[in-house]
Amino acid sequence: MNVIDKKICELHPYKNNPRINDKAADMVAKSIEQYGFKVPLVITEDGEIICGHTRYKAAQILGLNEVPCIVADDLTPEQVKAFRLVDNRTAEIAEWDYEILTNEISALPDFEISEFGFEEMKIYPEESNDSGRKEIALAESISVVIPCENDEEAEYVYEKLVAEGYKCRISTL
Repeated sequence: MNVIDKKICELHPYKNNPRINDKAADMVAKSIEQYGFKVPLVITEDGEIICGHTRYKAAQILGLNEVPCIVADDLTPEQVKAFRLVDNRTAEIAEWDYEILTNEISALPDFEISEFGFEEMKIYPEESNDSGRKEIALAESISVVIPCENDEEAEYVYEKLVAEGYKCRISTL
């Protein structure tokens, strides 16, 4: 597997990319700015992006002329389509171990959690403990799953919950 630098003008996003990633692009740009471009885009031989649409947008925000890429010339067109979906979906399935995350963030006193969306996880500093070390507590997100027989039933339940003031979403599992 070779990582090559490609000019941004030689790359193009997959036109049917189902991911909406505009909100993440600024955070990814900050990450690239602070730590460098450490994760290459995966592209086809003709420069179509398979994985890395958000990094591509971040590179545009930063005005980069070239980005690191891996050409997936070993995949069939069907494998490219499948890999594009699988790569994104598997990242969504991963969960946080809040105790370890708390320890990791606590060990980084200069890490600005708000720059990378951690404040949305309700991470907040608590008072110093007896040892004088500042701790960070995380509020876990709790979900309720309501199995529905079909789309119509899911829409009905969703609308009822929203009407009662609940913040919810419909997911297919």
